[in-house]
Amino acid sequence: MKKTEIVIDKNFIVSKVDRKIYGSFIEHLGRAVYEGIYQPDSPFSDEQGFRKDTLELVKNLQVPIVRYPGGNFISGYHWEDTVGPKEERPARPELAWGVIETNEFGLNEFVDWAKKANTEVMMAVNLGTRGVDDAKNVLEYCNFKEGTYYSDMRIRHGYKEPHNIKTWCLGNEMDGPWQIGHKTAYEYGRLAGETGRVMRLLDPNIELVACGSSHHGMDTFAQWEATVLDEAYDVVDYLSLHTYYGNRHDNTPNFLASNVGMDRFITDVISICDYVKAKKRSKKKINLSFDEWNVWYHSNEADSKIEKWSKAPHQLEDVYNFEDALLIGSMLITMLRHADRVKVACMAQLVNVIAPIMTSDTGAWRQTIYYPYMHASVYGNGTVLNTIVKAPVYETKDYGDAPYVDCVIIMNEEEESITIFAVNKDLQEDMEISCDMRQFADYKVAEHICLSHEDLKAENTESNPDNVVPFVCSDKVKMEEGMLTGVLGKKSWNVIRLHK
Repeated sequence: MKKTEIVIDKNFIVSKVDRKIYGSFIEHLGRAVYEGIYQPDSPFSDEQGFRKDTLELVKNLQVPIVRYPGGNFISGYHWEDTVGPKEERPARPELAWGVIETNEFGLNEFVDWAKKANTEVMMAVNLGTRGVDDAKNVLEYCNFKEGTYYSDMRIRHGYKEPHNIKTWCLGNEMDGPWQIGHKTAYEYGRLAGETGRVMRLLDPNIELVACGSSHHGMDTFAQWEATVLDEAYDVVDYLSLHTYYGNRHDNTPNFLASNVGMDRFITDVISICDYVKAKKRSKKKINLSFDEWNVWYHSNEADSKIEKWSKAPHQLEDVYNFEDALLIGSMLITMLRHADRVKVACMAQLVNVIAPIMTSDTGAWRQTIYYPYMHASVYGNGTVLNTIVKAPVYETKDYGDAPYVDCVIIMNEEEESITIFAVNKDLQEDMEISCDMRQFADYKVAEHICLSHEDLKAENTESNPDNVVPFVCSDKVKMEEGMLTGVLGKKSWNVIRLHK
């Protein structure tokens, strides 16, 4: 049996976890909104048309923040079409995804939904076809108390108190040639800087996210980030990162090593941010918003057959399998290991569209990727310890040597608990682990939760929603005289909880 040694010291910390790292994303895309979170004619919906079964699953995830309304959708978004009496709202051709947007569900409905879901709103502004003035206006509508044109408009629409949305995205993927209103780095950096400056004049308490590269492989990567920050460094708080991974060639070991690429992406962007900081001789530190991340490849062929200008089609509805859940676990671990700089992250997306939750007319169910996401959000709170993992490695096609074991340890002093997240990527063998935890000698193993399945391609479907579910691993991990030892099953996601 292979062996992995995990090394920690409670005085060597990375950072306290920012809860926004467990965020998600709802875009007006496919059935994410319509039939996902909103379906007035469904027996599962409440008096506002919000699906109660979806809300329950979202609340179980304890999602702290949800990015809205896009995504590519934002670059053609007219926010004022989405507020006021529904019968007066115009339907529009939605150019980003080639559908009709009815605007039946809009900004205020999303704010109402977010409150019911116990989450906050991360709002995006349109810097594709619009700009500074429009961003100022929607901020005034949302956050200004009263006595101005747009704040009084909100009050007439039935919302006396401001929405007080704190986190705002300055556009979306503006480096991408596919983006409506695509810009050069300099054009976008100037626009983002001026937009952010004006927004802060109206509300100095907001946080702003500038668009980084759409993915690590963009031809303009690095130069894009450096140029944008040259223009907007003093105004923004975060720089965004987006990435998706897939297993199109059915090379599972390589696929499960994708988080090695994610780690390099994060490290590279941190370096660029700090280069601009040094160049400007600034005391300010730019943090990262990984506000789109997931596995995405299952639905690509089906999406090519969608009828143009339809309404809320079945689009990007990936059916996830067990190996996808393993990579999701490793991606969460990777972001937590960078918790000193990754302060916001949004799994894209939340419902139906490349999502952990699926709905139909029979109800809602959890996809395989739901479980590591839920475990991280519920248990991954506290301070990330600098977790050194001395694991055997294997060679991959795209990422070089990759460790068989990904792991991070989080200490929660308030709850007097320790949580260990670990993935064993070995498809053939269990992994023996050990960790000297004599600094926590009075802690005991409280539970060991596992997610595993013999079939890497096993899925949770409408007809079989509990095919891949977590279970309790008994007697596989123990704590004796301050030494933690145990076994991680082959191809498994593990949550080990210790309590004082």
